[in-house]
Amino acid sequence: MRGILYIILGIFVTTILMPMLLIYSCDISTPTTDEIIIDGKSANIRVYIKETQEIKEIELEEYVKGVVSSEMPAAFDFEALKAQAIAARTKALYQKQQYGDAGKPNHPGAEVCNDVHCQVFRDIQQLEDIKGANWMRDYWPKIEEAVEETRGMVATYQGQLIDPLYHSTSGGRTENSEDVFTAMAPYLRSVDSPYESASNHLEDSLVITTNQFISKIQSRYKDSGLSTNNIVDSLEILERSEGGRVTKMKVGNTVVSGRDIRDVLGLKSADFKIVISGNQMTFITKGYGHGVGMSQYGADGMAKQGYTYDQILKHYYQGIEIEKFKR
Repeated sequence: MRGILYIILGIFVTTILMPMLLIYSCDISTPTTDEIIIDGKSANIRVYIKETQEIKEIELEEYVKGVVSSEMPAAFDFEALKAQAIAARTKALYQKQQYGDAGKPNHPGAEVCNDVHCQVFRDIQQLEDIKGANWMRDYWPKIEEAVEETRGMVATYQGQLIDPLYHSTSGGRTENSEDVFTAMAPYLRSVDSPYESASNHLEDSLVITTNQFISKIQSRYKDSGLSTNNIVDSLEILERSEGGRVTKMKVGNTVVSGRDIRDVLGLKSADFKIVISGNQMTFITKGYGHGVGMSQYGADGMAKQGYTYDQILKHYYQGIEIEKFKR
């Protein structure tokens, strides 16, 4: 009787229990993809369209393609385009996390807008209308490939998404974030940007009359005390940032920032010098944009020197990691 019991027990172990143990000991997991999932749904980005004042919900990677096409020349090196794709994706997800369902205060209900205030975005139909059929044939596949090869990749600092500011041309050195904006970000440090020679904005100039300058200044700073008689003695650059941009400037009775002067006059950059000759003023600027974060022409120059997209991003955003987005 006991022998029969052992036989039955042996059959149970070999035919039922052991197969079950083998199955459950295997590493069986849900197939993974590069698709970004947020709260159980594929990531869509809510974009405020300034022209029509409507909000469109756009799949993340399609949104990134529209930003890369609009923000960076498609003729740039492939590695630079990949760096731009990661920056654009990170920016969108950063603002999605930062502002949540309420959206950004400037455009409630949407985390980004389609203009330079956030990131320029154009959909495929707009791109075809603006750039033409030849561009779509020659460059759209390149944009798609750059985005697809970096699908899901973001830039993080100590495990958190960064705010990846970028600009056209630094003029040779980027800026510390606190020298241009109010907040200090440890990854937005001033670094050399030596490969920008292809940029058309390494140096620009604006020529205006002294009367035009005084009028523009007084429209914002009514107590400046400027006049054509004292203008030479009333202007003095007091301080520059590590990256070379004007941080403080004496304008008559007022001390203003170089960023203020840039805004008032529509200069390409706050890195400027002033030449006054008679009733004519010439503002000579270096670079194009605020100068913080990645220089796009610098990124292209680095790529042409053989640097990869991750090396480019880690140069302009100090101390970061490139990884798949997780939430």
